[in-house]
Amino acid sequence: MFPAADHAFMAQALRLAERGLFSTSPNPRVGCVLVKGGVVVGEGWHERAGEAHAEVHALGAAGTAARGATAYVTLEPCCHYGRTPPCADALIAAGVARVVAAMADPNPQVAGHGLEKLRAAGIDTACGLLEAQARELNIGFVSRMQRGRPWLRLKAAASLDGKTALNNGQSQWITGAEARLDGHRWRARACAIFTGIGTIKSDDPQLNVRGVDTERQPLKIVVDSRMELPLTARVIEGAPLLLAVAQENVSKAAELQARGVEIIRLPNAEGKVDLNLLLQELAKRGINEVHAEGGAGLNGALLQAGLVDEVLLYLAPCLIGNAAQGLFQSQELSNLDEKCALKVMDIRQIGEDIRVVARFV
Repeated sequence: MFPAADHAFMAQALRLAERGLFSTSPNPRVGCVLVKGGVVVGEGWHERAGEAHAEVHALGAAGTAARGATAYVTLEPCCHYGRTPPCADALIAAGVARVVAAMADPNPQVAGHGLEKLRAAGIDTACGLLEAQARELNIGFVSRMQRGRPWLRLKAAASLDGKTALNNGQSQWITGAEARLDGHRWRARACAIFTGIGTIKSDDPQLNVRGVDTERQPLKIVVDSRMELPLTARVIEGAPLLLAVAQENVSKAAELQARGVEIIRLPNAEGKVDLNLLLQELAKRGINEVHAEGGAGLNGALLQAGLVDEVLLYLAPCLIGNAAQGLFQSQELSNLDEKCALKVMDIRQIGEDIRVVARFV
């Protein structure tokens, strides 16, 4: 359906879009390439929210050469006013002859209307070229628009026998430095980093991105049903912290708020934090991807609630033993037909460790 040249130019646009991996949220990652006579005359990508979109950067680079050109864009051009004017209008004004989009925009404010506007202006349009790759790049944005909740990626590091820590809580470090740095790259692409009060008490993590070149730190989220967060916890420092609680301690809440902590109360019937409501609230705040790094209790709760979309698992070449802590706390199965089936999306060696990316079937 699409000639080889179209594939090559769209692949170039996707590589450009990936440059915004750490910086565009809550907006999608988008790249654009303008081609005329088989030659690239302009290119650009959306660099950060509130600034010019990919098409505007590409049109600016092309100048008058944009007239009669083909625009390859990884997401349908927008047709509504947000913090910037509609890209569809900019393409029309520049006189492009053809627009090829990798995928339709799942945002209900666009959802095909951008391409319709281009067609109404006499511009030849096509959609669906390298759609799977474009969707992967913006999997969190698509999730938020279509499901009303972010894409939740659960990261864990374990021994080959599936143990994440000793029973005394010691877990640093099961995996090597290369795997830990790789984990920070995954943190950097997320809009929020998510953990439970158990991890705060045992590890006192900073819950930030380190060792990765990024201008943005994700929102930090701690699930803390009884508001037990120590005022000395390192997680309070740095990037904004959202504390999700079920029970509120008024005096302690005042102390935490004075330290810049935002508290949100979302109790469920069992007196714990309603994780489903929490993710819905995060979607309302423009959170596309959540990177969860909790202990077995929080991991199990997320799994039981059906909220885990993807597992990012680092396996170290070591054995810790049966008495150590496992990956998930969950109900015992009586039949193997009840097992959680996953599809392995990627597996590779990172330093001395193995990284597995898997999704639920």
